[in-house]
Amino acid sequence: MSFQQGLSGLSASSKALDTIGNNIANSGTVGYKLSTTQFADVFAASLAGAGASPIGLGAKVATVAQQFTQGNISVTSNPLDMALNGGGFFRLQGTTGDVVYSRNGQFQLDKDGYIVNASGQQLTGYAADVNGVVNPPLVALRLFDSSSSSDAAPQATGTSTAGTGVEANLNLDSREAAPTGGAFDYQDATTYNKSTAVTTYDSLGNPHVYTLYFVKSGAVTNSWNVYATVSNPAGATPTFTDLSGGGATALSTLTFNTDGSIGAGGSPTQAISAAQLGYAGGVNALSFAVDFGATTQFGSNFTVNSLTQDGFASGKLAGFNIGDDGVILGKYTNGQSRNLGQVILASFRNPQGLQPLGNNLWAATSTSGAEMDGAPGSSGQYGPLQSSALEDSNVDLTAELVQMITQQRVYQANAQTIKTQDQILQTLVNLR
Repeated sequence: MSFQQGLSGLSASSKALDTIGNNIANSGTVGYKLSTTQFADVFAASLAGAGASPIGLGAKVATVAQQFTQGNISVTSNPLDMALNGGGFFRLQGTTGDVVYSRNGQFQLDKDGYIVNASGQQLTGYAADVNGVVNPPLVALRLFDSSSSSDAAPQATGTSTAGTGVEANLNLDSREAAPTGGAFDYQDATTYNKSTAVTTYDSLGNPHVYTLYFVKSGAVTNSWNVYATVSNPAGATPTFTDLSGGGATALSTLTFNTDGSIGAGGSPTQAISAAQLGYAGGVNALSFAVDFGATTQFGSNFTVNSLTQDGFASGKLAGFNIGDDGVILGKYTNGQSRNLGQVILASFRNPQGLQPLGNNLWAATSTSGAEMDGAPGSSGQYGPLQSSALEDSNVDLTAELVQMITQQRVYQANAQTIKTQDQILQTLVNLR
């Protein structure tokens, strides 16, 4: 007569209740994955295979398996909070270089500019170079370096990749008459018809107001001479330069077709020396294209449809956002934006083989297989990432409470088998 079956049942039910209790305790833990207790029966058999008992010895816990189903997504106000919608794990590294994995997307910045979790592990991904190009290898993501400037470098007008320079989309009034004031003089409004200005930037990001003046030619009906000046910042010497040399040199002569479209002279190049910018030996000379290709001459008022240029001053990091592909886009006070890095996820052939470490972390094992890295949303095994959001625990409280009642009844039933065995044994002892 054996109490083994009942005792094993009590032990198995007790472990199942422990698992349910742990699930309920973590129902509010971000990124937590519920666990289920899986049982197996126990039979006694000899090594030779003979003498096997058809009556089992009870039950045992085969494993406690975690269920990596998707949790609900909750919106937050922290741009560094990240939720994974689908497969994948955040890849984290400790100060000693050990790599762990998590579904908890509660991140913050430390004093050195690294993205870290509550335990101090650093989020890893691909870093961006000075041009915002994201490339391997995997490193700890850092939004700024406290030991160096976090300012975005300036860009001189005309030095963009496309070499855009200044683009002027204007309409010059064909009804205008040639000015009567004589040779062009920027100080005398009677010597030119119209003017407009745009702020350009030198190699150090200093702003310079570049002004264009338009003079209708009296000799040719559809011809306009264009002159330019540049105003420099306070402290520059000189603070103003007449690039026309007193009206002697025009930037370009624009001629228009009879339908009002530009015919010739629409793509001049403006050269401005460092001395003319007011910083002799202190900045690079400027040379940029001035594109009048979209300028027209119609019988309507002078209009500046758009006047743009491709330079900008230096800027400080003012904020950032994270796209669903994991790219961290920094926004600067100069109106520019630049990639700062990209969050890269890890996936496993067998996620249930991961070893739970606590603190919302797992470690890879031989059972889980080696990690496979990829960008969020790049395939089915790497779900998209949502910024300013968190993945809730996937514990269903209703289901867990029902399971608790079930395991309580199983525990009571196993206790009853022990009680019955005790009563039978008592009967045998009392035989006379």
